[in-house]
Amino acid sequence: MADDRTVPAAGNLAKSRSWCGVTWDNGGSAGRGNGEHASVSRGIDHIGVTVPDLDAATRFFVEAFDAAVLYDTLRRDDGPVGGPDTERRLGVPAGTAEVAIRMLALPNGPGIELFEFRTPRRRDPAVPSDLGWQHVAFYVDDLDAAAARVSRAGGIPLGDPRPLPGPESGPRNRFWYARTPWGGTLELLTYPDPQPYEETTDLRRHRP
Repeated sequence: MADDRTVPAAGNLAKSRSWCGVTWDNGGSAGRGNGEHASVSRGIDHIGVTVPDLDAATRFFVEAFDAAVLYDTLRRDDGPVGGPDTERRLGVPAGTAEVAIRMLALPNGPGIELFEFRTPRRRDPAVPSDLGWQHVAFYVDDLDAAAARVSRAGGIPLGDPRPLPGPESGPRNRFWYARTPWGGTLELLTYPDPQPYEETTDLRRHRP
């Protein structure tokens, strides 16, 4: 069945202040006009990351981003969790089992949940051209210092920091891509200067 809703351009959204029944306040936050609830989502709670070695990945996030261990949902000593229910619940290949799960807290922003699996079939980490969630971006105040810290922690730089383009541009607004030690893609970015898109809409992107 076709969806007859049209996604408005940024400038038009700024004028309409609503889309699909959701209205926006001046800070760019969504709310329901009928007052039932503010939004279906209050924000991103955590990001799940599958890693080859839970402890090594923990060290990377601690050293690179000041993460802290909140708790272990599943410890190696507990034994692997697998079987038909796990395979159906997670949509993973037969024979896959969860080995360890850990929740990390960042100083600002959503948590990072690390998963280590035992599986008979594993693909290489996705790159940005693959379908699906593409990368995780961390806002930083000092891009060069943060990039150096990620590199020291084992991150793999994908070139040098570059200016943010077009509607995100500004004299000091820059970004940098890298890979984690296990091949996942992450981004560091900073935009302390006003961005051109702000002249076209009252909405604002989330800024930690």
